[in-house]
Amino acid sequence: MGGPAEHCDVLIEAGWVVPVVPKGVVLEDHAVAVRGDVIVAIGPRAGMRERFAAGEVVSRPGSVLIPGLVNAHTHNPMTLLRGIADDLPLMEWLQGHIWPVEGAVTGPEFVRDGVTLAIAEMLRGGTTCANENYFFPDVQAETYKRYGFRALVGLPIIDFSTAWARTSDEYFAKAADVDDAWRGDELIGTTIAPHAPYTVCDANFERVRDFAHERDVRVHLHLHETAQEVRDSVAQHGMRPLARLDRLGLVDDRLIGVHMTQLTDDEIALCAERRVCVAHCPESNLKLASGFCPVCKLQHAGVDFGIGTDGCASNNDLDMVGETRTAALLAKAVADDASALDAASALHSATLGGAITLGLGGRIGSIEGGKQADLTCIDLDGLESQPLHHVISQLVYATARHQVTDVWIAGRAKLRARVLVDMDIDAIIANARQWRGRIAAIRTAP
Repeated sequence: MGGPAEHCDVLIEAGWVVPVVPKGVVLEDHAVAVRGDVIVAIGPRAGMRERFAAGEVVSRPGSVLIPGLVNAHTHNPMTLLRGIADDLPLMEWLQGHIWPVEGAVTGPEFVRDGVTLAIAEMLRGGTTCANENYFFPDVQAETYKRYGFRALVGLPIIDFSTAWARTSDEYFAKAADVDDAWRGDELIGTTIAPHAPYTVCDANFERVRDFAHERDVRVHLHLHETAQEVRDSVAQHGMRPLARLDRLGLVDDRLIGVHMTQLTDDEIALCAERRVCVAHCPESNLKLASGFCPVCKLQHAGVDFGIGTDGCASNNDLDMVGETRTAALLAKAVADDASALDAASALHSATLGGAITLGLGGRIGSIEGGKQADLTCIDLDGLESQPLHHVISQLVYATARHQVTDVWIAGRAKLRARVLVDMDIDAIIANARQWRGRIAAIRTAP
């Protein structure tokens, strides 16, 4: 006879478990044991029932359990700006519409309410971690923490006055204060987030470099987003943006280059050599006609990349399930290769690839013993998922976010049988509607 059963807080049983590591593996009729905030074991369901005395058993025989999806780049307060300036090129969209509205509404209340709406949307779509980039990172961090959502909050740096800060010194001082306040937190981390090469001067980029090295944080930067950005950099600085950053000492393993649609083969090789990571935002790039990130070339060169939605003002959703499908399909068209970014690689990019990009690959992104229990359960029992020949292909090419049933972050249930835990969805919707009215009044004012 065996010894006494081990305790676990939650035993999650699923028809299939896709751990992501090893890549492409599907474990049929398996279970995952969670104790506290950590995954303690993965094994066949029958054996796990014998091994563990669980405080709770969640049985989902028609579902697949995957690591929580990681949104590698987003501006979540901008969820409240969803759809206000569609069908426009990047600079007209940004300068003519987004920045003027932001100037009128951006503040702690706007940021808190936008992040709250985003958290609810992301949880319902299976996302458990976001790499955030917006103003008032102190409010962002407090809001993510309040709802138990894992996030890196970007500490913004830009060369003009905003509601968050007026001078360069104030931007950096506030960045240091927020980083100090959240250092060591289990759920909330920081990056230093200079907006873009065309809005940050050399002197501030040098300060960003020093801040990142002294505080051991990543640099989260829109980079090589459009051909116009590259042309303007050559005209103003005599070199392409990546070369300028290299001259300033920023092209290293701390750099997260967002978008990266304009890359030469030599620049890809440099990113691989320096271990730069990329946040790929396919739907935003398509919608703004910004260009195509060469993810297959990045993959073949050994550059790590994750998938991001960007913000709701340019996407217009936070749907990582749909974003992953778009990434896989677009990669094939760009590479002219139907085998490019296959289903297993796409799922890896949306989970462990994003975690590695954020510097969190040792903690999240795969279902392995000792990692944080950030998990997503997706129903594959419905008509739209039949017949089920290949689980990972079905996940990437034939699954929608409404099929997400359960989500855990650090072992805590955040979505249970499609119902949000500890979030009032009616109140969130009502609040979003009142923001619609406030923003509409601003835009129509003389």
